[in-house]
Amino acid sequence: MAGHGGDVIKELETDHREVEELFAQIMQATGEHRKSLLDEVTIELVRHSVAEEAHLYPAVREYVGGGDAMADREVEDHAKVERLLKEIEGKDAGDPRLDTLTTTLVDEVTSHIRDEEQNLFPALRAACSQADLEVLGNQVRRSKATAPTRPHPGAPSSPAARKVLAPGVGLIDRVRDYVSDRGAA
Repeated sequence: MAGHGGDVIKELETDHREVEELFAQIMQATGEHRKSLLDEVTIELVRHSVAEEAHLYPAVREYVGGGDAMADREVEDHAKVERLLKEIEGKDAGDPRLDTLTTTLVDEVTSHIRDEEQNLFPALRAACSQADLEVLGNQVRRSKATAPTRPHPGAPSSPAARKVLAPGVGLIDRVRDYVSDRGAA
């Protein structure tokens, strides 16, 4: 994907722009095409969230003053979004609730992105060296490569559990995606 690389903040901001672009397409699409785009954004959001919870938020807790509260709020946002994604995943393209769920998802994620970019990212940049941010960027990219692609709201959210379980769950999800053609655009 063009634009990926660099420090953790640049990496995650690139993810954010890609998700916003998918949201713009989703809001214009209808029917099966919209459902396909929702599958695509689900894959991206789940991978992004797993990587943040495994690497970004532990760094925020360690380096940023008041980082525990900041990270806790972000993890709570992720849990809300993951529940929404699971509900969306279970809906057919023609389900009347899909429009409402989609609008709620876009609102929740857009608010989360704004909070990270206005508060968390500047605090982390001020607290870490550029070298530390680069290391985190590499960790996040590696994590996204093996992360799950489907929402698992019941999965443990601790960074240690995510690091251990995510690659196995991710492999199973990618096999399911391949067999079902999910996310193939």
